Amino acid sequence: MRKIVIVLVSLLLGLFSTNAVFAEERATKDECIAMCKAAAKMLAENRAAGIKEISNPKGKFVWKDSYVFLMDKDGKMLAHPFKPELLKKTNLLSETDFNYVKPKKIFAEFVEVAFKNSEGWVDYKWPKPGKKVPSDKFTFIHRVGWTDMFVGAGTY
Repeated sequence: MRKIVIVLVSLLLGLFSTNAVFAEERATKDECIAMCKAAAKMLAENRAAGIKEISNPKGKFVWKDSYVFLMDKDGKMLAHPFKPELLKKTNLLSETDFNYVKPKKIFAEFVEVAFKNSEGWVDYKWPKPGKKVPSDKFTFIHRVGWTDMFVGAGTY
C-alpha cells in the first residue's frame, strides 16, 4: 500500500510540475502585441534585416510557443520561421484554417484586420509548431506603418 501511495504522489507531483512548465511556455497576449510592434519597428527601420530576423527559427521573434510572421495585403507570406513553404504561394487569401467543422479564411481575415483597423485579434484553429493536430489560436495582427505589410503573432 505504501508503494502505491508513493507512486501516486510521484505521478501527481510530476503532472503538476509538467503543467507548470507548459504554462510558462505559453506566450501571453501582451507578449504577442509587444513582439509584433518590435518586429514592425525593425521592418520600418530596415526591411531586409527585419525579414531575415522574422524568418529565423532561432531569432528574437521566436519565443515560448509563438513566433512573428510577415505578410502583405495581397496575401503573400513574406517571412515565416517555421513554414517556409508558405512563401512559395503567391496568394494565401483563399486558404483556410484547420477547423474541420467550419473552416475560416484566416489570411483574408488577417488582411482585413490590418488594413481596416491597423491592428486587432483573429481567432482560428492552427497546429502548434512541430505538431499536426490543430489547436485554438489567437493571433494579434499589426500593420507595419503605412506600408502594404503586416505582422502577426499568436498564442494557443
